[in-house]
This record gives sequence, C-alpha cells and structure tokens, in this order.
Amino acid sequence: MPDVLELTPTEFCRRWPEEKREEITLLDVREPAEIEIASIPDTTIIPMMEIPNRLQELSPDATVVVMCHSGGRSRRVAEFLLASGFNHVFNLSGGIDAWSQQIDPAVPRY
Repeated sequence: MPDVLELTPTEFCRRWPEEKREEITLLDVREPAEIEIASIPDTTIIPMMEIPNRLQELSPDATVVVMCHSGGRSRRVAEFLLASGFNHVFNLSGGIDAWSQQIDPAVPRY
C-alpha cells in the first residue's frame, strides 16, 4: 500500500485555491460536536467511525484530502481509503488546528 501523502494547510491552499476547490473532496472525519465548534466551508463531513459504512458516498477516482482536529484520525482514514482502492488521497497534516494557525485565525481552536 502506498504511503499517505501529507499536505500542510498552506500547501493545500497553494495547490487548491478557493476557485479550484471543486476539483477535490475535502473530507472532515471529526465528530459532530467538533464540527459545531470549528469548521471549514465546503467540506464533506463523515465521522471517522462511519467511513466504512458510507464509503459509497465518496468517489474512488476523486482527489480526497482528509482532515480531522490534528491529523491523526485523518491519517488513519486516508490509509483506509488507499487500502479500499482510492488512488488520490492526502492527509491534511495538523488538521483544523493547523488551519486555524496557518490559514484562517477566525476558525476557533479547541
């Protein structure tokens, strides 16, 4: 199985500026209570534990960037997606916490 490719929030925004975000699926795997505290617009939200049962909601041909709070859960989901036949998967290193620090300080930290 290939290694999960890591992207910092800054690298993500350079690669997919807002006008190109429709080209990718930004998959947020945090729990609903976390999403209520802090979120990024235009994300697909599927909590980590629901991924196996909701895999059909994602396209294996799409580029998927997985995010969570700090990057650990999203890395495990990215590994699962790669093992499930997805070809273009990235982990957002540092998660939404790093997003708050590097990209948008208006996104609350928790």
